[in-house]
Amino acid sequence: MGSKLHISKTIDEEVEVSCVLGEGKLREEVWQDSTGKVIRYNLAFINHFMYQGDNGRVLGYDVAHDYHHRHLMGEIEAIDFPGYEKLVDRFLREVSTLRKKGRL
Repeated sequence: MGSKLHISKTIDEEVEVSCVLGEGKLREEVWQDSTGKVIRYNLAFINHFMYQGDNGRVLGYDVAHDYHHRHLMGEIEAIDFPGYEKLVDRFLREVSTLRKKGRL
């Protein structure tokens, strides 16, 4: 018999951030298996002043629907997954630009 890996949500955080166009939120959710491998994630920058669609999600990265993809103001594109840490770095750089300018 093979053993099953246990998957659990290890990060569930939301932080308010100031932006040129009103207040926003950063959301991070991560699920890992018992070895520490990231199995599922959701990164989102939400600001209803910048974008009203998609529940205010201006920018997001997730692996829903069994593929890695990026959301930008309602547009969705498949992405290569460089690893979770590198993806978080990319996300935070893009969020920084959006917060300062109101767009990429």
